[in-house]
Amino acid sequence: MLINGKEYIPIEAKEKITIADSFVVRANKIGSGNGEAKLYVGNDNQENRDFFGRHGFSIKCFLLKQDLLKYLDETKEEYFKPEQPYRNSSKLRELWLERYNKVSSFSEIIWFDMTEQYQIFGPRMYIKYSDISSRFAYDLIRELSLPNITYISIAKLRDTNSQDTIFYVRLFADYFGEVIHPSVVEEEEKAILEDGNTIVNREKLRARKGQGEYRKKLLEQCPFCPITLISDDRLLIASHIKPWAKSNDFEKTDPYNGFMFTPTIDYLFDRGFITFTINQEMLLSPFLSKMTYSKLGLSDRKKYSKLNVDGRKNYLEYHQKEIWKGRESSR
Repeated sequence: MLINGKEYIPIEAKEKITIADSFVVRANKIGSGNGEAKLYVGNDNQENRDFFGRHGFSIKCFLLKQDLLKYLDETKEEYFKPEQPYRNSSKLRELWLERYNKVSSFSEIIWFDMTEQYQIFGPRMYIKYSDISSRFAYDLIRELSLPNITYISIAKLRDTNSQDTIFYVRLFADYFGEVIHPSVVEEEEKAILEDGNTIVNREKLRARKGQGEYRKKLLEQCPFCPITLISDDRLLIASHIKPWAKSNDFEKTDPYNGFMFTPTIDYLFDRGFITFTINQEMLLSPFLSKMTYSKLGLSDRKKYSKLNVDGRKNYLEYHQKEIWKGRESSR
């Protein structure tokens, strides 16, 4: 991964820090409290000490403008058609536009430092900006984040030459287990139903769940999971490369817009923790721990010769750009 002309490699990840209502700015809140500026990152244990550092640590971090804009794109539906009872619901649409324009004016890389709030006693570990120059980026995280559906992942990176470490911070949206906002799926389904109860429309709806003709045709092309080599179709999921809700009518049922995967591989692919190149290589996101990948037997740039990439170039390019939780320059 190239950052400011230096090559870094991911060495570990803090996978998911859910943003609580208490952390976000008042305009984003659901509850009545005023909140607190410090961020809870987990319990004070050996795993977190190994990741962040010794008691009283200070770490050099960065945000990427392209990631912040992507996060705002991912949460636009929630800003415009909120599912949660925000105190400021009527102004969220205006806030999204204001924040998107604001982030668009930033430099590509936003550097800041975070330090442990060591004066807080107890088993919980908190961090906060280390000085006034770092407050801007830290406050930006509080400003953009919507509570409960936003989580932060932190990738620990090491300079391949100096061995210095930096921390790559990124915001993600998770709609209570779903990647795409519920209203997007609902609107797609509604439009199909209003178009008439035809065979074609029924197949579009069945394809969303990996069923019907879509699954049948995909099984003909891909009769087993190319990663695990499992061929029992009871254990295989017809996974879309470009999400069903983001696909046009043709793409929704196009068998070339899919792979047959076993459930764990399907989940990793659907959530963007893995993707594939047209050369059949798997790319791993830096925002999942190396231990997790190791337990699953997955490694970066490993080639899977059984992966059927024929006719899937455009879909795979979409997945790498829009779904994969990786950085383009790392490829």
